Amino acid sequence: MTAWIDTHCHLDAPEFAPDRDAVRARARAAGVAHCVLPAVDVAAFAAVRDLAARHDDSYALGIHPLYVDRAHPEDLERLGEELLRRRTDSRLVAVGEIGLDFFGDAPARERQERFFSEQLRLAARHGLPVILHVRRSADALLKHLRGAGVRGIAHAFNGSRQQADEFVKLGFRLGFGGTISYERALQVRRLAAELPLSALVVETDAPDIPPQWMYRTAAQRAAGDGQGRNEPGELPRIAAVLAALRGMSEQDLAQATRANAVAALPKLAPLLAERAGAGSSSAGGDNHGQ
Repeated sequence: MTAWIDTHCHLDAPEFAPDRDAVRARARAAGVAHCVLPAVDVAAFAAVRDLAARHDDSYALGIHPLYVDRAHPEDLERLGEELLRRRTDSRLVAVGEIGLDFFGDAPARERQERFFSEQLRLAARHGLPVILHVRRSADALLKHLRGAGVRGIAHAFNGSRQQADEFVKLGFRLGFGGTISYERALQVRRLAAELPLSALVVETDAPDIPPQWMYRTAAQRAAGDGQGRNEPGELPRIAAVLAALRGMSEQDLAQATRANAVAALPKLAPLLAERAGAGSSSAGGDNHGQ
């Protein structure tokens, strides 16, 4: 089976409370070998850490730009303390989800930028990559990133080709998920098809950004046709869309995006190697017993 890495999944979200373990089991059965679980605020730190250990996944710690209004300045101190405390934890692979969001009634730009710049400094200090939230904010993010000395993943990327190229020059990989399944998403589909393969990673952002086959219009929802919940198990189908856009096999895409994920988040390498070794040992044991 093709093995995928979901580089952005909020398995700790309340939407998964009724059946969290079953969600992860379905994803593994579908071929999602590993999930990266980013936190959105300090209250989520323990949850993502525990879930990563429980399901043999990895996690990131950070304060999301849409959560900075409810955050306190001392939360940055708590983040720094937790990064120090967990520095030997092999499952802590990044600082995230951090970034900037200038869409609609998002928190004040100045406050977002203050939290972002401090978290960039923490990432650099602890030698960790970052997982970025980028919405209507690519140029501002690039300004902060130049000279910051960090790399990582620009999650759910939907900027211009020029902005994409600038992120890639700074050593970032770009995350593509359910948005590419919408035919009307011309710009993001074009980027997904034309950017260098080495720049791409795949993600679900579950339970957010449902793919096209789960989307329901307001009228459909009002009529009782509820929108499906996005899950990490949808990743192989999303990735199949990306493979088709690029005219390549799903297996080749899985191999390339796994390598790209490891390049972006280097601490994934021993985790994936350990799991592959455990799988081989298990398979060998089964064969021996036959």
